[in-house]
Amino acid sequence: MSDGIRLSARLWMPQLPKREAVPAVLEYIPYRKRDMVRLRDQRNHPYFAKNGYVSIRVDMRGSGDSEGVMPDMYAPKELDDAIEVIEWIARQPWCDGQVGMIGISWGGTSSLQAASSRPQALKAVIAVCANNNRFDDDIHHMGGCLLTDTVEWGATLPAILASPPDAQTVGPEWRDIWQQRLDSLSFPLEQWVKHESRDDYWRWGSVNEAPDDIQCPVLMIGGWSDRYSNTVMNFLQQSKGLSWGIVGPWGHHYPDQANPGPAFGFQQEAVRWWDHWLKNKDNGVDKEPLLRVWMQEYLKPENALANRPGQWVSEEQWPSPNISIQHYYFDQNRLVTVKPETGETDTIPWSLSVGNAAGDTGYFGRAGGLPLDQSVDDAQSLVFQTDVLESDIAVLGKLVVKVRIQAARLPATLVVRLSDVHADGNVARVCYAIRNLALDSNGEKTETIKTNKWMQIELEFPNTAYRFASGHQIRIALSSSYWPISWPSPAAPQITLDQSSCMLVLPVRPKMNTDGSINFAAPLSPDEIPVQHKVVSAPSLKRWTDFDQRHGRHATHWHQPFHCIYHSNINLKFGFETKADHTICFDDPNSAMSHFRHTLYFCRGDWEVYVTSSAKCSSTETHFILNGNLEVNENGKVIFQRDWSPEIPRTCS
Repeated sequence: MSDGIRLSARLWMPQLPKREAVPAVLEYIPYRKRDMVRLRDQRNHPYFAKNGYVSIRVDMRGSGDSEGVMPDMYAPKELDDAIEVIEWIARQPWCDGQVGMIGISWGGTSSLQAASSRPQALKAVIAVCANNNRFDDDIHHMGGCLLTDTVEWGATLPAILASPPDAQTVGPEWRDIWQQRLDSLSFPLEQWVKHESRDDYWRWGSVNEAPDDIQCPVLMIGGWSDRYSNTVMNFLQQSKGLSWGIVGPWGHHYPDQANPGPAFGFQQEAVRWWDHWLKNKDNGVDKEPLLRVWMQEYLKPENALANRPGQWVSEEQWPSPNISIQHYYFDQNRLVTVKPETGETDTIPWSLSVGNAAGDTGYFGRAGGLPLDQSVDDAQSLVFQTDVLESDIAVLGKLVVKVRIQAARLPATLVVRLSDVHADGNVARVCYAIRNLALDSNGEKTETIKTNKWMQIELEFPNTAYRFASGHQIRIALSSSYWPISWPSPAAPQITLDQSSCMLVLPVRPKMNTDGSINFAAPLSPDEIPVQHKVVSAPSLKRWTDFDQRHGRHATHWHQPFHCIYHSNINLKFGFETKADHTICFDDPNSAMSHFRHTLYFCRGDWEVYVTSSAKCSSTETHFILNGNLEVNENGKVIFQRDWSPEIPRTCS
């Protein structure tokens, strides 16, 4: 880099005649290429190289085998480095000056950020499970409410950044690089909790703030079971450039590893994309429908699903002229199509046990975590439901609930869940929205929001594609908490609902024929993926709950036991383990506690390192109380230890 810091890269080179220059594909992330995501890299990058591209994986500054330190996610220096890396690649004799950028999650978001800076050599991007709105569509907040996922990430990221570079790659200075990294390590959870509203901290790196800055072609890919599912269709709606979108049923995965499925051959689709935009091949990529989505259908709720029923549908433009609007009005626990002349007022229930059937906010590759039957949560919520549907209703886009409410206390949380009720009584959650009533619709503070004042609120659900079948019913359930998905308000909010001004707005897609033109390749077969590893141990993830009726206490837990892989070609064992605990007393919102503990393991010969990081969040009525701990153990001896214990005022949540 221009300041002398060296970033470490791994290159896959195509077998080409001497002096032939070809396009390059860059993946730029902080997830250690040497071990942590080595298996994933070996699914993607060798395939790109076999198809005539130099494929490059770069560890970000302060991570993996790179030098320097990383103070936080998406720091300005991170973007500066990305532009320098792209320019460096374009200058190399093996590159013809054209670069594509690819990534999932952080890597997809970084690709969008780099594209917004318009480096001359960056010609196209593939962003998978990325976000373009860091405040609303990342894992930290939703609708202005703090998500417990941010606590998990607050334990995981320090462990990644505190892990040692590999001496085989870095050389004799590896320990000095590691020590500098440890000495400079921050506790990023503090920043994520501290910024409770949409401010400049969240605007930085959110490419939706200036969508016209991105002008190169972008392929956005997402999954309905992912926390980041909202991004694809929002990006297409804002984009004025060459942008296409694909959304399948999966969680936080590349589509070839889709869970739930069906999966498709992501690597083949990526090469089609690169061939068109980097090699000028007329292969029809630019003729594909603007939006291809998996229209989901009902399936009995389960903790984990192999495949989700549905069908591929497409739209040539987004927003689409094929969408019509259908209104349902609230009327005495019913959703009706004719607006009633009068309406009642209701109190939205406050129960800290709502959320027992919520599952995880994002299907992040763990086993299980999908929402369960919603009946147990609905029993403690204010419910409105249609009559039995006489015909199918397919929705595509952003559903909206409009409500007129007043809150006796602020801050207060409003949760709205949309579900599909089967004739047998099972209730499957389709999507949900959360709103911190102390903030406006943009997530910002405003003096106009006051207690005991009637407010007209619009809650936008994340973009959705779902078919409600005839014989089913559509249900809306409202509550004022959703633990352990989001952090509870500091006191019972006492929210009153005026039914006379409430409605559900559905974006209905009347045409529901299967789009037979959507034909993705099948995922690569195992013999097409290099195998240079051996699974040492892979125990299943465990989930359980504890109820203490005597003290009114509820606890949910999950544990990924120690999982270990041996990378034979570099003679290195890599392992990981995670424990999660959420507890609350049902009569006290300030008893809420989330605690995560994440361990990474590295072993070569007689050298062995454990890096263990933990993060805990609790609260009082006025403050968030955070506790973090990092411990590095080398060959049975603790060589580094650090604690953090910030207390952060609750200004609006």
